[in-house]
Amino acid sequence: MSRDPARRWAELVDVINAARQQYYGEDHPTLADADYDAFYRELLDIEQQHPELVTGDSPSQTVGGERAGMFAPVTHLERMLSLDNAFSNEELQAWLTRVVTDLGEFPPLLCELKIDGLAVDLVYRSGRLVSVATRGDGRVGEDVTYNARFIPSIPVALAGGSGPDIPELLEVRGEVFFDTAAFTGMNDEMLAAGRTPFANARNAAAGSLRQRVDRREEELAAALRGSGPRHAAKVARLEADLDRSVVRLGRLRLTVHGVGRTEGWRPRRQSEAYAAMAAWGLPTATTAQVIETQPALLEFIEGYGQRRHELDHEIDGVVVKVDDIAVQGRLGATSRAPRWAIAFKYPPEVVRTRLLDISVNVGRTGRVTPFAVMAPAKVAGSTVSMATLHNADEVARKGVLIGDMVFLRKAGDVIPEVLGPVVEERDGTERPFIMPTHCPSCGTALAREQETDVDLRCPNVRSCPSQLRERVFHVGSRGAMDIEGLGWKAAVALLDCGLVHDEGDVFALSAEQLATCPFFTRAGGTELTANAEAFLSQLTAARERPLWRVLVALSIRHVGPTAARALAAEFGSIDAIEAATVDELAATEGVGPIIAEAVEEWFAEDWHREVVAKWRAAGVSLADARGEQLPQTMAGLTVVITGTLTQFSRDSAKESVLARGGKVSGSVSRKTDYVIMGDNPGSKHDKAVELGRPVLDEAAFIELLAGRWQG
Repeated sequence: MSRDPARRWAELVDVINAARQQYYGEDHPTLADADYDAFYRELLDIEQQHPELVTGDSPSQTVGGERAGMFAPVTHLERMLSLDNAFSNEELQAWLTRVVTDLGEFPPLLCELKIDGLAVDLVYRSGRLVSVATRGDGRVGEDVTYNARFIPSIPVALAGGSGPDIPELLEVRGEVFFDTAAFTGMNDEMLAAGRTPFANARNAAAGSLRQRVDRREEELAAALRGSGPRHAAKVARLEADLDRSVVRLGRLRLTVHGVGRTEGWRPRRQSEAYAAMAAWGLPTATTAQVIETQPALLEFIEGYGQRRHELDHEIDGVVVKVDDIAVQGRLGATSRAPRWAIAFKYPPEVVRTRLLDISVNVGRTGRVTPFAVMAPAKVAGSTVSMATLHNADEVARKGVLIGDMVFLRKAGDVIPEVLGPVVEERDGTERPFIMPTHCPSCGTALAREQETDVDLRCPNVRSCPSQLRERVFHVGSRGAMDIEGLGWKAAVALLDCGLVHDEGDVFALSAEQLATCPFFTRAGGTELTANAEAFLSQLTAARERPLWRVLVALSIRHVGPTAARALAAEFGSIDAIEAATVDELAATEGVGPIIAEAVEEWFAEDWHREVVAKWRAAGVSLADARGEQLPQTMAGLTVVITGTLTQFSRDSAKESVLARGGKVSGSVSRKTDYVIMGDNPGSKHDKAVELGRPVLDEAAFIELLAGRWQG
């Protein structure tokens, strides 16, 4: 581990954001849940000691993953937050103590099981389903309404009669998931068909809900208009694909576990909301329970922990919420998580299996990572055979030898980690792992970027085959240019067939070039496959992607979506970013010196600038259109928003301030210019009064935004 806090912070941001993209964006987790949690907690510790390091790109300031571009964007009516975690009774007690201290009493708590599925947002108007969206980044998700209509447990129309009147507007949050039997059956079918099974039920749910069923239907309709043996074979294939997609969607389930914006109905308690939604036909958790004492809370958690694998779906913990919604408002939220709820996560499940080998992987940034190859083992609902070992020092620390029987653990239904060896079962045939001194992909001598670094890297960034494959694949990923058809296998084929020499050649590809590579053609001929044609179509669309996606796709170290958005908004073009000084880059809100230095270093490489030149020549848009700026009526002002506003969500109020040049803070201080107060304002109002800061109601806030406030 780097001893420099700034460098270690940057390393952790890279690791966590990459893991989030793999988990949320690619539906392909590469980091054990326990490792992710450990890295995240280390990051929080560093940021607590060094608050100057916190930027908008820090995982502590963001929720989930970026929205993919395959589906239309949907802005949630109310922001979907994440949850803080407790990994022990002590951490749960600390949360309870804080809640009780703030409220002066132990509040009734609603406890429910934590299903690790795909979070979704459903909107009903006058009792009719109008949209279903994934969580995305908490503000904007993907429109999956069309696919959601194939899920039997999602009602298209709410039922009246047995509960309160159906509200004019009802936004609800839930989890889409596979039960254990459905997940196991689906993976068995994929293995039988020679396909790679899903790593876990969560990613299976995400992949199934994100299928382009509409596109498959369009392709089938077009094929049905043709005739002859070739068309008949194509129709049969497309019908089978469509049927498989619809069957998978039909196996998904929904459980509703929260309420967003409503009109015409305002529940007083979370449990009251659950009862109403169940009466309207929405599937709510039958195991949810209101608990009023700490011993009863611990009994609930321990009881389900003991029988978690007896349930019909996998869980990784229990969610604990304050039941009273007005009290929730008093407790408030941080930038990413409510202070009135917490997820208690069960200790990882431990199993034993044989460590067959330790291999290494070379990533997009050149980092060389050892990983364990194991005899397949069933753990927490899925069969796994690989797990990361991070670096050579970690292998030595764990004390594992190739050939050992090892302990594995798995929390959160993701790829497990190797805990250590079963020493008493060694028979002398085991052998130590020797970290390679040279890159297994290109033969270049491995080295550390800094003397204090633990990780070895391949310095042959430009031409190392492994790094090159990863970078080409990254260009098409959902978090970058979002090019359907440019997956891992396609990236490998493009390089193996000599169609691209680096990521700079991707956007110059033509149908004639693809026709020379067997991967993109039908067997024995030069006719492009449907996937290849879709790939070319996506390339055309991707040339017009916004600048921030271009910046992410260039694989500039530390530049994730948040920093990329900030740079694009500030400078407007890639030329302006390249010309900017480190100080100018660092001064950008959400960037800072570490990212600024990484950007400058990237543009200092001649071949990096060649990639940009190739994309420019291929017609990729390298600048954003600069729209008219709103009047900067809030310039120089810092406000705090508390309570519930009637004409603004918390997020829209914040955006209104930012768009007019102001800043929004999460806490009241003497530097706060105004505190904007809605219903149930909580402790921030009291703090404002204590410090003598001006408090404005919603009407005054509107006047302030318009530049008409005279207070």
